[in-house]
Amino acid sequence: MISLLILNGPNLNLLGTRQPEIYGATTLADIEAMCQAHGRETNVTVSFDQSNHEGALVDAIHAARGTHDGIILNAGAYTHTSVALRDAISAVELPTVELHLSNIHAREEFRHTSYIASVAIGVICGFGAAGYPLAMDALTSYLHTSK
Repeated sequence: MISLLILNGPNLNLLGTRQPEIYGATTLADIEAMCQAHGRETNVTVSFDQSNHEGALVDAIHAARGTHDGIILNAGAYTHTSVALRDAISAVELPTVELHLSNIHAREEFRHTSYIASVAIGVICGFGAAGYPLAMDALTSYLHTSK
């Protein structure tokens, strides 16, 4: 069975109340429940984590090595600033999908740059909470074809 880590970065714990016009009304707990249900339907084990702290996210990426087959990372604002997250993904050599609820390319100019994209197998953005199961399917498909 495929095992995925879904890792969420800063401020995503505020989903549902933080700028719902951008991020929607779905909470992170709702997204986790959606991902767990989708995992049961597709025979994929899902672990879910969130931190507002860059080092904790790096630690979670490191801990995924040897435990999970791939990572889905919504790094939030750290997408645009964190060489540490980029290097952690590169170091663990696990296929990673970069994920964003909003379309970062339709937002402020500083959000158009991603430090993660160059080490990710793909990027999904702009589909709101529905992007999570899309990312799960994309990563699962990648894992099946790369074995």
